[in-house]
Amino acid sequence: MNRFDIKDFSYERTLNEDPNTRSITLLGSFSSSLIENERDPAIIRIEKTALPAFSDGLISSVSCIDNTDIYTWLFGWLNQSEDRPDVKINIVCPATEVHVRKYSKQQLCIFRETPLIYERIVKPYIDAFPASRTQWVRDIISGRSEAEKILFRSTSDIDGFLILPDMKWDLTTISSLYLVAITLSSDIKSLRDLQKQHIPLLKAIQRESSTVVKKRWGLDANQLRLFVHYQPSYYHFHVHIVNVNHTGFVGMVVGQAHLLDDIISLLELDLPDELSIFQRMTLTYGLGEQHGLFKPMLAARADRLVPGEDTE
Repeated sequence: MNRFDIKDFSYERTLNEDPNTRSITLLGSFSSSLIENERDPAIIRIEKTALPAFSDGLISSVSCIDNTDIYTWLFGWLNQSEDRPDVKINIVCPATEVHVRKYSKQQLCIFRETPLIYERIVKPYIDAFPASRTQWVRDIISGRSEAEKILFRSTSDIDGFLILPDMKWDLTTISSLYLVAITLSSDIKSLRDLQKQHIPLLKAIQRESSTVVKKRWGLDANQLRLFVHYQPSYYHFHVHIVNVNHTGFVGMVVGQAHLLDDIISLLELDLPDELSIFQRMTLTYGLGEQHGLFKPMLAARADRLVPGEDTE
């Protein structure tokens, strides 16, 4: 049930505009539902929905921009349709300063995270991550929210997981299909925590994702891209499940996205009694300047905690 009247949104400033995803993110406020005459800070992200398959009557009118030889450019307007919205709107309210930084346009910088840097800087950051930031995940796992959206739930509390549509998907356009598998246990925070013993869990996610998507949407396993983010947006292990043709998603860039197939293969190379490969390897990725790790990682670079100079 929608508790926000979009007409009540009071615009303050634009946080980001992304022509690649055809989206805009705005900062503003809504009337508070708790305190009379007060307003809660809010973030609205508006993105164009995917174009539907062409059909007669889809385009209502056009206007010519220009033409030359065999080429013509037109502006076009689609017919309004109750079952085909023009935009998808995501609302975060009340929004914190952390949310504002997350959704603001950011300059990126590439960092190399050695095991030493992970232990000294990144792991303490992850361990200190506020529980409130993942309360929505626990609400999903417990069934307090989005219970009707669950597509699959395993019975194991230790190696269990569930699969549901990601909030970024419009639930309609198969070419942009986007699901997420979330582990029931919070023991695995990130890619760094994965060990050989987790291979059955990862293969089960791989298997059940394929089964769910094939049964509901008719896509084969080789039409899916399964990957894990590092750094992730929240520290409760989850796997992204996306139509392989959906290439416009920013989170699939090199460095941040690690294919689940590759993760499993690397873990299979580990010997039983040694540290996991993800505890031993250096990971390279980009961070935005508003990320909580950005300044500590810059400081680590200045302190020369870089590959080749680790002494411990």
